[in-house]
Amino acid sequence: MAKHHPDLIFCLKQARVAIGRLCERCDGKCVICDSYVCPCTLVRMCDECNYGSYQGRCVIRGGPGVSDAYFCKECTIQEKDRDGCPKIVSFGSSKTDLFYERKK
Repeated sequence: MAKHHPDLIFCLKQARVAIGRLCERCDGKCVICDSYVCPCTLVRMCDECNYGSYQGRCVIRGGPGVSDAYFCKECTIQEKDRDGCPKIVSFGSSKTDLFYERKK
């Protein structure tokens, strides 16, 4: 999802011990590049993104988490797993505009 929508904003704070989760719709995807191949490294999140009602939520969509999130082998080789917390904080302006255009 992040690869196809460049205006999504990641948290990117220092990742801690909390493990990222994925919902049923995102199950098996790489958090960064959306590929379904070679899950390699477990996703770690910052404490703020895994606190209170956000605990156990999907890293990409925010729904209830079903399975653990992984980075693919390619993102691990490129060290994208070390950038920080991969939680999507803001959907950006294009997603918001699309929502209101459909509502009209």
